[in-house]
Amino acid sequence: MPKPTSSGRLPVRDAVAAGGVVLRERDGALEAAIAGRDSDGTWVFPKGTPSEGESTEETALREVAEETGLEVRILGPLGTTEYWFASRGVRFHKRVHFFLMEATGGDVSRHDREYDVVRWVPVEEARALLSFDNYREMLDRAIADWGRVQ
Repeated sequence: MPKPTSSGRLPVRDAVAAGGVVLRERDGALEAAIAGRDSDGTWVFPKGTPSEGESTEETALREVAEETGLEVRILGPLGTTEYWFASRGVRFHKRVHFFLMEATGGDVSRHDREYDVVRWVPVEEARALLSFDNYREMLDRAIADWGRVQ
């Protein structure tokens, strides 16, 4: 485990991830795919860490497919969120690149085991369920961009 620096602070590392806000229109209503954990009640959008040599877009497409069971395409960038967390004696400064995505196939029942449940919900319900403000901000950006790219 890393030791604190001479100033008593934990060492800092940068971390990068990429993911997506997947939207669809169903029966005239806009829906978002969200992922949740029963253990702590957390609801989020899918995201993950790049594999070696992967672009941000490739990471986002792969992670969303794995974590949701959906086949998706990128419609455009939504921006980046940043936050700090500590793990195993290290402080991490994490940047997550999000993309607006559209489902082109697949099924949420085929999601991997990272989340207990993945489901489609109306965007108003998604906003209420999402566990963090930065995810709600990405949802708002996705909704605003959806009308421009359709």
